[in-house]
Amino acid sequence: MKTAVRALTLLCFVLLPCSLVHAQAMPTASRFFNISAFGGVTGTYTGLAGGKNLGITAGGDIGFKPFHSFYPSVEVRGTYPIDDGEVASQKNILFGPKIERFYGNFRPYVDFFYGRGKIDYLHGGYPNPAGTLLYLDSVSNVFGAGGGLDITVTDHFAIKLDGQFQRYGTPVTTSGSLYSKPFTIGVVYRFGGFFPSKAEIH
Repeated sequence: MKTAVRALTLLCFVLLPCSLVHAQAMPTASRFFNISAFGGVTGTYTGLAGGKNLGITAGGDIGFKPFHSFYPSVEVRGTYPIDDGEVASQKNILFGPKIERFYGNFRPYVDFFYGRGKIDYLHGGYPNPAGTLLYLDSVSNVFGAGGGLDITVTDHFAIKLDGQFQRYGTPVTTSGSLYSKPFTIGVVYRFGGFFPSKAEIH
């Protein structure tokens, strides 16, 4: 229960400033870019010994004008664990391209990410495959790909359902890699721009 309350509190801190920023946004800039921010609760299957994390994911998108009904954008996102689980906790900051299509209130998308991540190994560390070293943490590049669905609620708010597949480098597996699967449920705030409104796409 305490973990859920912490997650909701952090999510509020991410999204509440959006309405204030929107009031100060430049109308001229919105004709060329579509800007949005999002935050959500993330459950991660870490890919190591059945470990799981519960965390917060937050980020933002800068969208560009559509090309043949596809809406390209660049996204930056970060994930931070608030419940580390029993094996290892993962945190990262990622960026990359994203492509959307609009179908009424539904906006499916695919994305590709690159960035940096850190794994903290719990309970005194995790051994390498030979059992000769005990690692407390490791830092590596992270490559990711995934997709999701934004469900429009109003012209500015949407519900986000998101899933990713991420590769970390790590010295504690025989392959030198670890594959995690984070899933996020969250809220999107759209600042405006040239994208069609909820009323225009009905």
